Amino acid sequence: MKDALFLIALAVLFLGFSGVVAAQSANPKVLMKTSKGDITLELLPDKAPLTVKNFLAYVEAKFYDGTVFHRVIETFMIQGGGMTADLREKESRAPIKNEAGNRLSNIRGTVAMARTPEVDSATCQFFINTVNNPGLDHQNNTVDGFGYCVFGRVIVGLDVVDAIARVPTTIKKGMEDVPRETVTILSVRRLTT
Repeated sequence: MKDALFLIALAVLFLGFSGVVAAQSANPKVLMKTSKGDITLELLPDKAPLTVKNFLAYVEAKFYDGTVFHRVIETFMIQGGGMTADLREKESRAPIKNEAGNRLSNIRGTVAMARTPEVDSATCQFFINTVNNPGLDHQNNTVDGFGYCVFGRVIVGLDVVDAIARVPTTIKKGMEDVPRETVTILSVRRLTT
């Protein structure tokens, strides 16, 4: 009898674990090829559905191909997805609602939406946190406290993120923290499971 109960408990545990693994693997993943190497992102639609849908729409349109990481601060983040190599801003889609209240923190390796000081102004630009940045998290619903929406995380290629973060920067076309060496996003494609 004890053996039968043990086998039943083991089966229930296995099925529960399988469900967790299946739920995690169901999250969309994208491969970002850059001039410094490849980065794989896992997106989190259960926490940021509008943001993930928006990002994937840009991916499907191949919008990110040929854009650059135009703002790089080694001890903060790397930002890209909206400018060409000559620092011309690409025309984007309409801004989306800020989902920063999703309780995801801007920790090292997470990807979040860049925006202007206006809360609901994110379009195509994103950044990858190179360190823990709790000051970017949602604190409250005020303009100053709303935060930046995390919608995914790096699952492969954090070393590439670090390599990009170490690129020396300069001031160019009135913008600070621009890499001296152009770091290009060659392509971003959704991975099929």
